[in-house]
Amino acid sequence: MPTAFVLPESLAGWRTSASHWESLSAATASIDPPLAVLSLPALAANARMLRERAAGTRIRVASKSLRVRSALESVLAQPGFEGVLAYTLAEALWLSRTSGIDDIVVGYPTADRASLRALFDDADASRRITLMVDSVEHLDLVDAVAAPMNRPPVRVCLELDASWDSRLLGHVGTWRSPVHTVEQARTLAEQIARRPGFALVGMMAYEGQLAGVADDSGPAGGAVIRWMKRRSAAELAERRALAVAAVRGVAELEFVNGGGTGSLETTTADDSVTEVAAGSGLFGPHLFDHYRSFSPAPAAVFALPVVRKPRPHLATLLGGGWVASGPPGADRLPVAVWPEGLRMLPREMAGEVQTPLAGPGAAALAVGDRVWLRHAKAGELAEHVNDFVLVDGAEVVGTVPSYRGEGMAFL
Repeated sequence: MPTAFVLPESLAGWRTSASHWESLSAATASIDPPLAVLSLPALAANARMLRERAAGTRIRVASKSLRVRSALESVLAQPGFEGVLAYTLAEALWLSRTSGIDDIVVGYPTADRASLRALFDDADASRRITLMVDSVEHLDLVDAVAAPMNRPPVRVCLELDASWDSRLLGHVGTWRSPVHTVEQARTLAEQIARRPGFALVGMMAYEGQLAGVADDSGPAGGAVIRWMKRRSAAELAERRALAVAAVRGVAELEFVNGGGTGSLETTTADDSVTEVAAGSGLFGPHLFDHYRSFSPAPAAVFALPVVRKPRPHLATLLGGGWVASGPPGADRLPVAVWPEGLRMLPREMAGEVQTPLAGPGAAALAVGDRVWLRHAKAGELAEHVNDFVLVDGAEVVGTVPSYRGEGMAFL
């Protein structure tokens, strides 16, 4: 996959640009759908947008939001991107061995004993990979697999809970680490420091309530969400800074990671953070259409064929039920974006083997035509296809396998 991206001038209008969608159709006209496409100009535009929003803070790429190894390697070759935030230890081991990536943090604690044994048997991988911990139990599990004298030192990252306990709204954010207070962070850091065979090298705090919730979602046109974000960001900035200072008093940290695609501005404003994580903003799924501070281009999209016309005003696609994880709702469904004027039917929606569409655009569709869709979340699209077709302008310039296409399904 090319590592030299050609940057377009602006992201404005990507989602509704007829030339964008028509060029994808022209480029892939000889390839029968279902197919997934990765637009190199759109990917380049998104990479540039992330760099600008990060304002000089290095970006660790969240691999779960890509799940295409060659895309991950190409992004890491660009200025401003350094290191990977993996989602399983097995994935981290695979990336370390196949891509030579020398800085991988596993973003979630592991209970994969087989992968731990593989890590301990690979001195090079042990130097490259950092495990996530948020309790002594994680240390105990590692020691149960191999005692400290029988394995290399294990690099670990302490995860601080970034959620907000609001008096008005209750718990706001994802249920991740039990380490919430400054004192809890200091105590766990001290426990890690006392344990032989562990090296505390990093901290992480993922503010899902800021990075993963759209500004314009929810009641009152998103006013409540925007109020929540302002209050939560202020609370977290103060608490995280104190927690990082407390842990730095125990161990010399190599990095402090925070944020996600949706929160780069607020996260990079926190001086205690040395790097930010991002991934979804590279592929531009439709869940990020409703943020006010940025507008990613739809770089990773897919096409499905029309296979039925049950009525003149309807068109039925083959497949389509590629529903994203998270709270069940319409926002987790793929969106039919081109041709314009398409909508799913409330009683059927996106189906396992067929998806009927209505709307002004459906009447003009014929059997054999294609419809372009966008997935709600970024990396999950890769779990449905073996390959992505690389398109530059109106030309196919290659194909690259997804994790699935390389025979790797990690989660």
